[in-house]
Amino acid sequence: MKKVALLLLLLYISGCSVDHDVKENPVDEGQVVAPIAKKVPKKIQVHGDERIDNYYWLRDDTRSEPEILAHLQAEEDYAMAKLAHTQELQDSLYKEMVGRLKKDDSSVPYTKNGYTYQSKFVTGGEYRIYSRTKIGETQEQVLLDENKLAEGKDYYATGSLSVSPDNQLLAYSEDLLSRRVYTIKFKNIHTGDTFDDELTGTNGQIIWANDSNTVFYTKKDPQTLLGFQVYRHTLGTKQEDDALMYEEKDKSFYTWIGKSLDDQYIEIFHNSTVSLGVSLLDANKPEGEFKLAHAIERDLEYSVKPHGDDFYILTNLNAKNFKISKVAKTDLPDKSKWVDVVEHRDDTLISGFLVLKDALVYTQRKNGLMGLRVMNLNSGEFAPVEFDESLYSVFLQSNVDFEADFVRVGYQSMTTPRSVYDISLDLTSIELKKQDEVVGGYDAKQYHSERVMMKARDGADIPVSILYKKDQFKGDGNNPLLQYGYGSYGSTIDPFFRDSVISLVDRGFVYVVAHVRGSSMLGRKWYDEGKLLNKKNTFNDFVDVSRELVKSKFGSKDKIFAIGGSAGGLLMGAVINQAPELYRGVVAAVPFVDVVTTMLDDTIPLTTNEYDEWGNPNDKQYYDYMLSYSPYDNVEAKEYPNLLVTTGLHDSQVQYFEPAKWVAKLREKKTDNNELLFHINMEAGHGGVSGRYKRYKDQALIYAFLIDLLEP
Repeated sequence: MKKVALLLLLLYISGCSVDHDVKENPVDEGQVVAPIAKKVPKKIQVHGDERIDNYYWLRDDTRSEPEILAHLQAEEDYAMAKLAHTQELQDSLYKEMVGRLKKDDSSVPYTKNGYTYQSKFVTGGEYRIYSRTKIGETQEQVLLDENKLAEGKDYYATGSLSVSPDNQLLAYSEDLLSRRVYTIKFKNIHTGDTFDDELTGTNGQIIWANDSNTVFYTKKDPQTLLGFQVYRHTLGTKQEDDALMYEEKDKSFYTWIGKSLDDQYIEIFHNSTVSLGVSLLDANKPEGEFKLAHAIERDLEYSVKPHGDDFYILTNLNAKNFKISKVAKTDLPDKSKWVDVVEHRDDTLISGFLVLKDALVYTQRKNGLMGLRVMNLNSGEFAPVEFDESLYSVFLQSNVDFEADFVRVGYQSMTTPRSVYDISLDLTSIELKKQDEVVGGYDAKQYHSERVMMKARDGADIPVSILYKKDQFKGDGNNPLLQYGYGSYGSTIDPFFRDSVISLVDRGFVYVVAHVRGSSMLGRKWYDEGKLLNKKNTFNDFVDVSRELVKSKFGSKDKIFAIGGSAGGLLMGAVINQAPELYRGVVAAVPFVDVVTTMLDDTIPLTTNEYDEWGNPNDKQYYDYMLSYSPYDNVEAKEYPNLLVTTGLHDSQVQYFEPAKWVAKLREKKTDNNELLFHINMEAGHGGVSGRYKRYKDQALIYAFLIDLLEP
């Protein structure tokens, strides 16, 4: 359920995957019968309320029960049979999508500690190759070739790569199951020899101490999958001998690690929904003890970045939309001595910051639009960085040198492909280092994006980002429209370039992102108004935007589609319970739909640290409220739109049995003849398949499902 940075921006395009090739003897779709799950009543009693869950039996934490696996496979077979007639369309869409990719693409190089680093794809390769070149030389060293490591594996993903400070060793982590549980391995870069050291059960992060012989890592609880223990490992020793440096006892907290940009400190971050703090350790003294920069307090969030004998602090202390403060290192634990450098503003959310030797750089959001500002630490002067487009996304990227005289940022919009700029700290130079090439003649001038505000039922103005192709949009209310939403955890879906969406807008679709409450699009208040006992605002906003889009003639009332994943899948479930008549088709990817039962079970991964997002149903007030919108609990005997639901058997964020139960109950209750397809990957997890091209198979399937529904 909990978001991970950047992944949730792409959840719905990578729900799950199988081989979609047509069978030699395709089944007659008219003869295919939907799987019907048996009913095994289970009573669940809480607060004097009794619920009967007829499909609880579909839960198998071992993922090995033959009857359950057979049922899931039957659902997958049914979905593939029902979609078999779209295979030609799927193939066409897939070829379009991968045809836009530059086959031998590479990242913008960055320099660190005497070497220039880069990753690249080679023609035909599903995975990245990571390499480096010593400054002043031309010979490239391959650090890691994921294509070789992934050979013969159903799933392969690298978590982190980290080179030791002395440039001799590489540590990397890999996941072979898609449960986001990683094993850390080590190799000598120059000889290629691997070490016997293997650190299992980790969250994938690897932080080197400055001695190049010690690493820190975070271990996950095998049941809850929460990172909760930080260990110190010395190369050449056994994992069971590693030193436990920190253990989080409060299951409402996430734990992860980092290293300051100036390489002074190893960091442990302590993060719950409403609290954030950090512990620090001198990176030159790995056998020392971590100490809290400031005490962890409920409703206090802070992160710190060192600058000589001072620290800069991004915090919500008396600042709902955050501010940046400064304090001497010796006074860091005393928040009364934090002095504001960038003051709090009610209309501006500070979303991120970077401290370099000569500059403070931060991103901000005002009226839902992103901006970038640079403060000269020598003069104290502030200056904005301007871009030409009115609707865009800008973010800090690949800044690894504390003494750099430029800042590297990522930039994109709904019509401008992903770009990387180097901006001099005196703002005299803005250099485009790379813009992703869209192969096949993409012309941004043929497309239009805009931001409009649409009224919710309670009078709130909802920001809506809209994309369409100019020659396909007539403004007469006849276009098909796909509306995306998320709206949880304060996660904001900024305007970004989605190359696959071109295949829809080229066919006349209008693509829309509804920035509903529960995100931080309009500041922290916007988030607070879409969580806990305000959660229904998220669902109402999405429905109201759909209605307003029709009224404004952006889309036809008979051709409105909706899509969302994970917590956005919860949004889809709630929306179709509330207003199923609005949508011709809905895609719910890895959907969190069994809200109450999941949140009552603290053995399910990530449940306990979600209480401040959704509420704790052990409290009757929250139980009653959550029960009133939980998609699974509110399925009724009525007509629902055409539905495509996806999951991965090994999903660690939203367990497969949530959508499995939901689909079973929908099959039992719904009174229509619309499609209900459940697409299951038996190898993948929350993020879907691995590999550069494979995920486009799923995108093609999803789009084919939507486009096919337009056929008479």
